[in-house]
Amino acid sequence: MSFRANKRYGPKPHNYTMMQAFEWYVEGDGKHWKHLKSEIPELDAMGITALWLPPPCKASSKNSVGYDIYDVWDLAKFDQKSQIGTKYGTKNELLDLIKYAGRHGVVCYLDAVLNHKFGADKTEVFKAVEVARDDRMKELSEPHDITAWTAFDFPGRRDKYSSFKWDFNHFTGVDWDEGAKKDGIFRILGDNKGWAMGVDIENRNYDFLMGADIDHAHGDVEKDLLDWGAWIVQETGNVGFRFDAIKHIDDTFIAKFVAHVREQTDKEDVFCVGEFWKDSLDSLTSYLGKFGQQFSVFDTPLHYNFKDASERGENYDLRSIWDGTLVKNRPVDAVTLVDNHDTQVGQALESCVAMWFKPLAYALILLRVDGYPCVFYGDLYGCRAGDNDQPPAQQPVAQLADIIKARKEFAYGEIRDYWDHPNCVGWVRTGDKDHPNGCAVILCNGTGEG
Repeated sequence: MSFRANKRYGPKPHNYTMMQAFEWYVEGDGKHWKHLKSEIPELDAMGITALWLPPPCKASSKNSVGYDIYDVWDLAKFDQKSQIGTKYGTKNELLDLIKYAGRHGVVCYLDAVLNHKFGADKTEVFKAVEVARDDRMKELSEPHDITAWTAFDFPGRRDKYSSFKWDFNHFTGVDWDEGAKKDGIFRILGDNKGWAMGVDIENRNYDFLMGADIDHAHGDVEKDLLDWGAWIVQETGNVGFRFDAIKHIDDTFIAKFVAHVREQTDKEDVFCVGEFWKDSLDSLTSYLGKFGQQFSVFDTPLHYNFKDASERGENYDLRSIWDGTLVKNRPVDAVTLVDNHDTQVGQALESCVAMWFKPLAYALILLRVDGYPCVFYGDLYGCRAGDNDQPPAQQPVAQLADIIKARKEFAYGEIRDYWDHPNCVGWVRTGDKDHPNGCAVILCNGTGEG
């Protein structure tokens, strides 16, 4: 599907390569859409064919990265949450970026945050029960009244695009009792209420992640989000989605969302990739096996293999780098990556690959046959420092642009592996009729003979 989406909506005579077009500390102040637009010619020449854009919808706080989502229907057009624009810019600047990228044959995927909401306009009182953090099926309290931020009226939008208003009936749980000033996980009670079952089994049930957890089984919620999916494709011209936190969302809803967008828009080949962040091939393949249509996920096990290899140095057997990975077992559905905004230094899931190994890791995902590679903005351009220089700024990966360009120019044809030494491996790409030169790649993580 990634090949079909790129070929139909941004045809190129060379390999397709995605870039995550932001890092956690990327410059804010509404400048990012304009900055990305200025980089399009360079990225196009390099060989980037698709951009995964950060969440474009209104978040609950100014200069938010976008995952504390407030209103999916506000693409930085309305005066809500004390601002019109987002950290990245305005709706018109977003549309201008997508259109300009398209003229260069670079397609855009939007980050869809559909698991939770933040920044409610009012509190409500309702019945709930507190549950254990490490066992969401274990109740810690009797049913009781709590006061929580669950009423979303979107007054600044004034029913434009959608008149749907959210209240506590549209959520399964919250993490803050405003009345008691208490932090916890509170499951909302009511008719046909309960945690979703088509989610990861960590903590016995991992439906709840943060904020006000969306109840995708509620008919009105489902309709509004499905309508939004079709609308945003037609409104912006994006040709795909990156879905945030799918292991916390009922899998039947995500499947229905993808099918709906493909059926109800002029983008029947819309590309969809989900973030099921778990170092478990079994969990990833089980999720994909239930989907019923083509859907991709990020190859989390491969990322952790890269991290392990980067920490163990020459004690790591490079011949085992593909063990337990999605790209080895189900390559058509694997989006391969080295790092992202969650794994970078300073983040909750920090698990970054050591800098010395990153050129090897990128060669492995960019110069071979299988998988749809995703380059991290922070690796290509560096990561800015966090507040008060914590974490400190990170430098770009040496010669990453050259490796991307090598994929564009030379990574074609049959692959011949020379995979016979623990510290020195290689392969040859024989080329094809349009790229007759091909390439040879040698990777070494050791200092001895080999």
